[in-house]
Amino acid sequence: MDILIQFAYVVSAALFIYGLKQLGSPATARRGNTISAVGMLVAVVAALLDQGIVDFQWIVIGFVVGGAIGAAAARLVQMTSMPEMVALFNGFGGMASLLVGWAALNPDAVTFTLITIILSILIGGVTFTGSLIAYGKLSETIGSGAVLFRGQQVVNSLIVLGILGASAMFCMEPGDSQWLFLVIGLSLLFGIMVVIPIGGADMPVVISLLNSYSGLAACAAGFAVDNNILIVAGSLVGASGIILTQIMCKAMNRSLSNVLFSGFGSGKVEEASVEGEIKPISVEDAYYVLEAASNVAIVPGYGMAVAQAQHVVKELCELLEQNGTEVNFGIHPVAGRMPGHMNVLLAEADVPYDQLLEMDDINPRMENVDVATVIGANDVVNPAARESESSPIYGMPVINVDSARTVFVLKRSMASGFAGIENPLFYKDNTRMLFGDAKESIGGLIREFS
Repeated sequence: MDILIQFAYVVSAALFIYGLKQLGSPATARRGNTISAVGMLVAVVAALLDQGIVDFQWIVIGFVVGGAIGAAAARLVQMTSMPEMVALFNGFGGMASLLVGWAALNPDAVTFTLITIILSILIGGVTFTGSLIAYGKLSETIGSGAVLFRGQQVVNSLIVLGILGASAMFCMEPGDSQWLFLVIGLSLLFGIMVVIPIGGADMPVVISLLNSYSGLAACAAGFAVDNNILIVAGSLVGASGIILTQIMCKAMNRSLSNVLFSGFGSGKVEEASVEGEIKPISVEDAYYVLEAASNVAIVPGYGMAVAQAQHVVKELCELLEQNGTEVNFGIHPVAGRMPGHMNVLLAEADVPYDQLLEMDDINPRMENVDVATVIGANDVVNPAARESESSPIYGMPVINVDSARTVFVLKRSMASGFAGIENPLFYKDNTRMLFGDAKESIGGLIREFS
């Protein structure tokens, strides 16, 4: 039996690694997710057998309840709420690691095991409350802006010192539970303090970082309970999360150290005034321009998710292609409110993967684009990131839609994006504003083509 269990662990680890590789491409992401899920099922079953659990009553109940919640979330949660759900699931992962570390407590354990217990509790606690704050900012249950107060760094430093002191005392006196409770309390508080100074515009980076934290917490819990597959799975999640965080940081012109120490999203930079005139356009006039275009680039943003416009966008693309127009999508790494948000939406609408071009691929083509259509995106197409040193997003790589011959911007109003700053793109000579619900506006264009 032991040989079979160890073999199952090896198989599950291989499935994790292969599934993670498949997740690297939109074309294979669904298959990769399925493979990883199968690997997790194998790992769970093997772990139960390895621990000699005979009475599976509560395990079955947990499977049924957890499976029901997962199925309901998959079916009922709107795509617009997917970032919040991801943040919440990260938090659940952190809390699970905290509870595992707590349950693994043994006063007779060696120092190494006690350290891993502390790490699983600390990282898990930070991940849990940090994810709850991220959820609140993304869902706008709480304000999305950075929360700052005088002496904030001093408070954070005192919390860190308290965690280190309590952890040291726990390792020296593992039988005294008050030190463990103090570590738990301070870790939960620290998670809140780490995320509240971060503005809503930086939440995609925070989500990927918290995802990494949840993996690291699981890895520490694996050491605490001496479970190899949990160590492997946690390491994979932690490492991939850190890599994704680095990619997101590059896309937002942030450094990883800024993210780790909450040194971003809180700067107060004076914004330059924008001069120019807004030029609205009707659906009918927009149709005539699109009908004559030979090359169209579509840049989606969170507004497309809010309007649930991905399916009508796909229909419009098909009509343009039937008209002889080349259509591509420009995908910014942080468009939306979580990594890969736009890719997920467009994949749901069965947009061909070869039409989804990353920022570095679409930008060199933009000068040859007849019409760049921006659907609900703000900050990721803001030319102030290149042109205005006084802008809070100066230096952030953006999609250069202003280089296209004509730019259509689909927005409900002139409200600023998630970063809360003005966009000079709206006032440029080659920009036309198509106001209204994106789904209805695109539906109007479809009717004109029909």
